[in-house]
Amino acid sequence: MPTLRQIEIFVRLAEMENMGEAAMALGLTQPALSQQLRALEGRLGLRLFERVPRGMQLTPSGRNILEPARDVLRANRDFRDTADHVAARLAGSIRFGVTPTIGPYLMPGVIKVLHRRHPDLRLFIREGIPALQQAELAAGELDMILSPMPVRGRGLHVEPLFREPLRIVAPPDDPLLSLDTLSEADFSGRTFLTLDHRHHYHRQLSEICEQLGATILADYEGTSLYTLQQMAGSGVGLAMLPELYIRSEAGGLDGVRIAEPAGWAQYRSVAAAWRANAAFAGLYAEVAQVVAEEGRLD
Repeated sequence: MPTLRQIEIFVRLAEMENMGEAAMALGLTQPALSQQLRALEGRLGLRLFERVPRGMQLTPSGRNILEPARDVLRANRDFRDTADHVAARLAGSIRFGVTPTIGPYLMPGVIKVLHRRHPDLRLFIREGIPALQQAELAAGELDMILSPMPVRGRGLHVEPLFREPLRIVAPPDDPLLSLDTLSEADFSGRTFLTLDHRHHYHRQLSEICEQLGATILADYEGTSLYTLQQMAGSGVGLAMLPELYIRSEAGGLDGVRIAEPAGWAQYRSVAAAWRANAAFAGLYAEVAQVVAEEGRLD
């Protein structure tokens, strides 16, 4: 029978589609990952992946068993959680997934509150792409995630927490800031900086740019909001920053100024999610409530 480790390797490689990145995420060398994958394929009598120019791609057989493999990992995690719950042990740690457009400026306050309430609780925070983390949550590789909505996944409880305004920023010498009143037409033809196209941020910015008649800088994708802020301040393009980031110690408006059309009211909705049948669902709900309180703008 395949081992749980082999199943975990299969699922992670299916999600990342890159042998080197999957090995790094799993704490393995690439040769060790390849060896385990060959052993799994040998035990199953199936070829699960094929090489393509961009990395690794599931074969039809691999696609057919991917969801059952996730079910196995999810069941294993739920079994361990339930055993701890029956033994009346508080979860010693929470594997917490968060997007880099939220975590760096919101989680420090959350951690302080939780540490006061539960000194022995440890949050292991992993930043990543929301869509990938939703799959990791469903598979039992994460316990809880914080993500822009929508959050999708079989068997997940999704708890909407707060709505966060999104602000357009420009360098201080941008012509937009010399106008008494801005309209959407003033942004026509302008260029916005963005993050990795897999982020919800990128998709939402694409919709906003279409509304404004603006475009996204095609040959640059930032790695963090701070990077976008610095690039915008240097005049490379406009940027969109969340309100909580602007108000935080990690963010601010250093080098940029807010420049928005009259009546601007764009925002994103943020939610927490965990597996609906998780043994520690009550604890996760408490964590979600703390996040919601930290995210309030009043």
